[in-house]
Amino acid sequence: MGQDIGDHAFTQADFRAFEARLKAETTLLERWFAEDAFAPTEHEGERTVGFELEACLIDRRHQAPAPVIDAFLEQVQDPLVVPELARFNLELNSTPEPLTGNALSRLHAELERTLAHCQTAAATLDARVGTIGILPTLRPEHLVPAQMTPRPRYRALNEQILRLRDGAPFRLEIEGEQPLTIEQPDVMLEAAATSFQIHLKIGAAESARVFNASKLLAAISVAIGANSPALFGRELWCETRIPLFEQAVSVGDSPLRERVGFGIRYADQSVMECFRSNIERYPVLLPHLMDEPLEQLAHLRLHNGTIWRWNRPLIGFEPAAAGAQQPHLRMEHRVAAAGPSTIDNIANAALYVGAVHALASESRPPEQTLTFNQARVNFYLAARYGLAAEILWYDHRARMPIHRLILERVLPKAHLGLEALGIDHGEIDDWLGVIAARARTRRTGATWQRAWVAKHGPDMAALTEAYLAWQASGKPVHEWTLD
Repeated sequence: MGQDIGDHAFTQADFRAFEARLKAETTLLERWFAEDAFAPTEHEGERTVGFELEACLIDRRHQAPAPVIDAFLEQVQDPLVVPELARFNLELNSTPEPLTGNALSRLHAELERTLAHCQTAAATLDARVGTIGILPTLRPEHLVPAQMTPRPRYRALNEQILRLRDGAPFRLEIEGEQPLTIEQPDVMLEAAATSFQIHLKIGAAESARVFNASKLLAAISVAIGANSPALFGRELWCETRIPLFEQAVSVGDSPLRERVGFGIRYADQSVMECFRSNIERYPVLLPHLMDEPLEQLAHLRLHNGTIWRWNRPLIGFEPAAAGAQQPHLRMEHRVAAAGPSTIDNIANAALYVGAVHALASESRPPEQTLTFNQARVNFYLAARYGLAAEILWYDHRARMPIHRLILERVLPKAHLGLEALGIDHGEIDDWLGVIAARARTRRTGATWQRAWVAKHGPDMAALTEAYLAWQASGKPVHEWTLD
């Protein structure tokens, strides 16, 4: 979840002081990487997985965004449920689960409980909660400053990103069946995109391999999890959320300084390289000074939270001996859209966790075979064309449609990876079986939405109502029909 701040007005002295603390904390983090000071992951139960799931509050009568986040949070009273950029956005967080036994089913059970609690709270406001990459009923008039959640963090982000752009409006250009070009005077376009972000605890020594494997798998995750085929009623990419988010907070002066993107290269030694680039390439956006010990890395973590890599390393802390705290390292895989069902979301996590562990453990690193530029091309092809995209893979010379690639090459790897992590065999079969069925039927949230519109017409309210009805059924999207 995004770290909140206490104010949105900053002085040049704030920037200088923040940058000095950021440099000191980065130097300390570099020492921790050299000393391998992070919480271990080698033994059973030490490696954990969790998630963040972004969602929308939706008016029950018109299926439009319901800007009732403050009243909703008063009803929910749950620390796992937090606000997001717009008054109709929220985020559901999980408790980290040790990667053993039936960890995925435990994650699913918690998500079901949290979501049911949220639905009960939303119902008191004549609203409901929906998880979908881009809400079909969303219109430009919903994305205005008056709809911004009243938190200093969001106002400050808007002001500081516009400062880097010299006040120039954001220009959104997305190709597709019905190309879209609009200008936006603020960062509110970001509120249109909701995602399912997977958090995997990793070790420092393996961090480069996991980071690079996550880059390779980004194309797979974005295609199998596609759920954003349109924006403002226009059919665009299978996962329109990708170009939307990249352009919604673009600083515009250099591709190397863009706050959202696939990146420019693989990691060499460790993801410490990402934290170095944070101070070399990315100007500070939120110079909020905190009275925290150097060892808490408060300024480093705040700054890292304003750089939205599709695969982002994170630093956290957990209890250690004698009441102390030990730092841990996580990989955040951000490429999948908020999914059609709770089952689909956890299945996406199962695929990523298993496959990334298998790829990062191979004797010959896959990134030595598949170039970074090809991994990047794969990612954007997958975002645009979904499971129909044809991409190159590290162990196959010819291009292959992603749906076949998943069935023939990625799922076997994911199975081996989950098995090596200690996940129960029945658990592996169940969750990866959802992915296999989705790949065989080529039915993702995006393809279901497109098929529904092809059959019933472009009635976005009716589409949303049908989508939410199927979501409430609890069935995975490959079992949805067009009735």
